[in-house]
Amino acid sequence: MRLLVHAALGGTGLRAEQLRDALTGVLGPRGTLVVPAFTPENSTTSHAYLERVAGLDEAGRRAFRDRMPAFDPASTPSQGMGSFAEAVRTAPGAARSAHPQTSFAALGADAERLCSGHRLESHMGEESPLGKLCWEGGRVLMINVGFSVCTAFHLAEYRIPKPPLRMYECVVKVNLPGGRQGRRGEEWTAYEDVALDDGDFAEIGRAFPDSGVRRGRLGDASAMLFSIPDAVDHALEWMTENRR
Repeated sequence: MRLLVHAALGGTGLRAEQLRDALTGVLGPRGTLVVPAFTPENSTTSHAYLERVAGLDEAGRRAFRDRMPAFDPASTPSQGMGSFAEAVRTAPGAARSAHPQTSFAALGADAERLCSGHRLESHMGEESPLGKLCWEGGRVLMINVGFSVCTAFHLAEYRIPKPPLRMYECVVKVNLPGGRQGRRGEEWTAYEDVALDDGDFAEIGRAFPDSGVRRGRLGDASAMLFSIPDAVDHALEWMTENRR
């Protein structure tokens, strides 16, 4: 199995490293454990940035921008993804995709292959680890979190007819096309991709048939296990009917 995990371990009695080792043990030598390792704090187009510069004048925003950390796939921590995602990202032998905002980390047999070739203009599209997981029948395990953070639903946004697009900008320490040279060997890069919107993910999840979800408990935490292709197909149908 190729398993994508979202986990919030606070108050569950679960420890990140122990859970990582337990899941890799269950998956076995041919399985692969995958987590989101996103990094919004290096971008001037992220919600995190807009919240932090709200109320600053132009000089203040420019100074804040100059201090923003550049993305380095080898060392930049994931931000807001939780201790479990970091336990996977930092594990010996783990791989990480090179996308400067929506990277994924993986551990196991297919880790390197799943994380390779993550295109800049495909945050969570077909040419991302999520796209590969979908085409290869991967599954999602949600631990102590709900459908509002279900990354798999984002792939459906790439499959709706003529999805809305927007510009993104971030600073990186890797040499990406379209960048302009900046301070200390870093560079800013701008690119166009699908306008991602998770505002209706909880509603999409409520409409997901119970027959497609296996529910249980891990420690003191609720958990859900389901197919990525099923989740994407469901989200695509829902978005096609309900999004304007």
